[in-house]
Amino acid sequence: MTRRWKKFGQLYVPRESVQHPKLISHAANPLPVHMAGDVYRIFFSGRDDQNRSSVGAVDVDIVQRKVITEHHSPIFEHGPVGSFYSDGVSIGNCYEANGIRYILFMGWQNPPGGHWRGDIGRLIVTPELSLQLEDEKPFMGIDSIDPISLSYPWVQARPSGGFDMWYGSTLKWDAGNGEMLHVIQHATSDDGSNWFRTGLAVPYELGLAQAFSRPTTVLNDGGDFEMWFSFRSGAGEKYRIGYARSANGKNWMLDLKMAGIDVSPCGWNSEMIEYPFVFNHNGARYMLYNGNGYGKTGFGLAVLDDR
Repeated sequence: MTRRWKKFGQLYVPRESVQHPKLISHAANPLPVHMAGDVYRIFFSGRDDQNRSSVGAVDVDIVQRKVITEHHSPIFEHGPVGSFYSDGVSIGNCYEANGIRYILFMGWQNPPGGHWRGDIGRLIVTPELSLQLEDEKPFMGIDSIDPISLSYPWVQARPSGGFDMWYGSTLKWDAGNGEMLHVIQHATSDDGSNWFRTGLAVPYELGLAQAFSRPTTVLNDGGDFEMWFSFRSGAGEKYRIGYARSANGKNWMLDLKMAGIDVSPCGWNSEMIEYPFVFNHNGARYMLYNGNGYGKTGFGLAVLDDR
């Protein structure tokens, strides 16, 4: 079987002339939440003139590949100075626990004279699809397992009950080749709120795949897991989309050649391709993803064509 994603091109590009000051550029980390029929509200991280990211949204007909409504004001803004999300909000995915829908996010901090770092926060998704911060303190912060910085959480309910989480964790800012070692870790929870961190999920290899971000995971009918993610090799290339698979969601096999999608020869995703979000709709498997400039060129749509 040859795995291939068929690209449909850019789906949405922010227009600075009509955007709110908090959303003048970028549409990174697209996150679809189903509304009705073929229409999804796609949340994304847009930026202001100081590169601080807030959450914007557009409503899109996935089948017609058409923007229905563009929400010009931010749905949720980055925090005040001193907060764990003062310099940005990078969203993961949406999940439901105990009748409440949540979105976990990476909260950015850029301290003067220091290295950027991230913690994980949690947003409540209201029935109207607005977003409310659950707590001014991080939902998950650094500890002995994740001692430096956290990123891009993805939560998935298990059919048998409970939840899995895959998230990014910095182990070293420089692994010896000028690139950070930022890996995908795993955590488990019975209730979606209290998490036990189990450590490394996806294996890494210095010089091949060592700077991971934004895991997106799908549980197939047979009970096995597939994951797509962004990664950098450490050999100088910009982001690409990679792939891993697992029988249980805890032990993964890296299989980068099976990602089925890469940069294009020219155009908006010719230099880099990153921040995938994979989801199923009406029997088809779709991917939202970003291209050049970490989302500055908007996000695109692809559909899986396995044959």
